[in-house]
Amino acid sequence: MPTKVRSTAETRERILTAACEVIAEAGFEKIRMRMVAERAGVSTALLHYHFDTREKLFTEAMTHSFAHTALDAERDVDTAPAAVVLARILRNLLPTDPELHQDWRLWQELWARALRDETTRAFAVDLYAQLHAWVAGAVRRGIESGEFTPTDVDDLSTLVLSLSDGYGIRLMLRDPTVTLDRALTAIWRHVAAALGLPETLPET
Repeated sequence: MPTKVRSTAETRERILTAACEVIAEAGFEKIRMRMVAERAGVSTALLHYHFDTREKLFTEAMTHSFAHTALDAERDVDTAPAAVVLARILRNLLPTDPELHQDWRLWQELWARALRDETTRAFAVDLYAQLHAWVAGAVRRGIESGEFTPTDVDDLSTLVLSLSDGYGIRLMLRDPTVTLDRALTAIWRHVAAALGLPETLPET
């Protein structure tokens, strides 16, 4: 990759990482482009060169966040057991570590904004379609390899996302009646029943 192209890509990466952090900390409605520029260590002029509006920066930050989450979960996807890959995805759909906790704050900002803005609503629906495809792809690979019992893939994927959202919100609220282990176990129980797998969540 040419040096200039690599430098531009690295700058965008730094800006998007900073945007994720600032939006998660302050909320979308309170952020200013200057705040992101300062966190990224770039000028506001350079930030505006890459992202001319807050809205574009927000949508790119959400896409960036999702892409990194998917990349982590699907490492060794061609060699790892299908159940392990699916368990990784499930863990990445919940606020299981500080980085994913930050991602969940971004999703909460997205939900709130989508209720008031049609463009953001359409973007949120598209992101959910990508999440659905991510889960469905892992399930289909397991069925095709013979590791999973055939099932209605779309129905199971929708169930997984719905349960993850529900438990994830309770975890973000620090609801004392819901723990991470309990959430993972409950969701995996439904997955295991549908796919003919042991009820014990695989180590990832």
